[in-house]
Amino acid sequence: MLDRNISRRILLGGIGTGAALATIPAWAQGRSIHSGHGGSHGRGGPRIPAGFGELSGEIIDLTVGSGHRIVEGRRGPGIAVNGSVPGPLIRLREGQNIRFNVTNNLNADTSIHWHGLLVPFQMDGVPGISFPGIRPRETFTYSFPVRQSGTYWYHSHSGLQEQSGHYGPMIIDPAGPEPVEYDRDYILLLSDFTVLDPHFIMSRLRTGEGNFNRQLSSWTDNYPMSGEERRMWAEMRMPATDIMDIGAPTYTFLANGRGPTEGLEYLFRSGERIRLRVINGSAQSFFNVRIPGLPMTIIAADGQNVRPVEVDEFQIGTAETYDIIVMPGNAEAYAIVGESMDRSGMALAMLASRPGARATVPPLRDPPLLTMADMGMNHGPADNGGHGNHGGMDHDAGKEQPAAGASHNMDGMDMRDTSLLPPDVAIGPGVDMVSMAPVDKMGDPGLGLRDVKHRVLNYRMLAALEPNKDIREPSRLLELHLTGNMERYMWSFDGRMYSAVSDVPIRFAWNERVRVKLVNNTMMAHPIHLHGMFFELVNGKNAAHQPRKNVVIVQPGASAQFDLTANEPGDWAFHCHLMYHMHGGMMQTVTVVGPGGAK
Repeated sequence: MLDRNISRRILLGGIGTGAALATIPAWAQGRSIHSGHGGSHGRGGPRIPAGFGELSGEIIDLTVGSGHRIVEGRRGPGIAVNGSVPGPLIRLREGQNIRFNVTNNLNADTSIHWHGLLVPFQMDGVPGISFPGIRPRETFTYSFPVRQSGTYWYHSHSGLQEQSGHYGPMIIDPAGPEPVEYDRDYILLLSDFTVLDPHFIMSRLRTGEGNFNRQLSSWTDNYPMSGEERRMWAEMRMPATDIMDIGAPTYTFLANGRGPTEGLEYLFRSGERIRLRVINGSAQSFFNVRIPGLPMTIIAADGQNVRPVEVDEFQIGTAETYDIIVMPGNAEAYAIVGESMDRSGMALAMLASRPGARATVPPLRDPPLLTMADMGMNHGPADNGGHGNHGGMDHDAGKEQPAAGASHNMDGMDMRDTSLLPPDVAIGPGVDMVSMAPVDKMGDPGLGLRDVKHRVLNYRMLAALEPNKDIREPSRLLELHLTGNMERYMWSFDGRMYSAVSDVPIRFAWNERVRVKLVNNTMMAHPIHLHGMFFELVNGKNAAHQPRKNVVIVQPGASAQFDLTANEPGDWAFHCHLMYHMHGGMMQTVTVVGPGGAK
């Protein structure tokens, strides 16, 4: 007999502050058949267990501490919230007031950012922008009303702590009824683990951004590229295999803190409706998520309800969340596969009808290759919304085809022609590539998914379930260019790295309606996150039903647009959510002047 009515009140102590209760609610995070907890192992601090308990109430105490983690037999540095990685599930209710007392037991400053939550800017948790940070052995109290519902998460915004495990899930139950019915409620938090110190990773990326890419092309590889194509990429000093900066084996991809062979499972009965809240809490990884044999119905994106849309696979960028409904059939088990976008590895969990039941795990698919369209060489029509093939991708957005499709046209093409950039983009060593003809690719399902034969989500398929409150026409257009030098690992907005622009924020007037156009002049997909506010994707839906999000993936060599109502006063971070890109300079401050001119 499988019982889903498990107590939701579990209090955990922090590492360095006492022992933690080991009870973990199966409905929230699945169960593991290899979940030994371990104790202190001397150097490196105590062992940090995988998985999470749950906290709720009006006052919640959180403690940040250090230790070490062992994943798939490999040991690496760890930073835990209340003694686990991920940190505890925080479950709140729309309309309540919450007080978080966060104590720092690290030897460095720390912080917690409540990703996607509408909070006063002083409570947003970004050192240097909204508050000074939490010093060692000090406690900071976050206090704010809970103004929304949905699936969210929290993480550090200090240093590179996110990479070591400083993150956790958050669910906010609605004040009224849910718009969908379901029998079980599970969380799948995807992330990446490394045995390396994240500061070492950052230094190696800066000295050679290909250091952690084990899929670089060579004269002896099996990639379907001709000698002419290889020479073309070499002349441009741009590898066609540069899909993710870091892949396996440097990374082990995790599901709720557990590696792919560590037995994470979610129990089900045939015919049940299961809500799976998928959170990408990784530092640097995109995942392609599918459950072979089961369709998935998307019901929410970034915590906001959308009109249900059925797909067979979706790509989730770093920091995005998607809520899905699945209905398992009579199979004994189903594999939940979170394949890394570069296809070097996968996170894995099981839907199991009984403890220990296992489904066949599909092999890793062939790594994708960049095309000329990913470099902004678009010679076809604009994005038509993904009509015309199974993957929801159209011709201009770079249908997976050999790069030679444009190689004959390379004469006269200069991928570093800075004259194509507007005058407000700063030209310097941080700008090493210019997209020649960027087009809107809201209909692009993501790298590696353009030619699959099943249904794949793209942004044009999303529509807000509840109508947007502000449907005014934007009064102005703000165009920002995503720029970078991949060889030097420099990333920026408009050619200006964050350290150079910290005193020149992007300014919005109170309650003004702005359309923001992001133009990606790099070969990498960037998940761009705005703190403090939601925006509506300009994806072809009418203004009332443009989907609300707080993260948008801007595809390589492409553009993306969103509409924003600047109604949250204060200073807010605006950045690429690839952690090493943000720390490499792709970050800005957005300032919204409050009513009457005061913040």
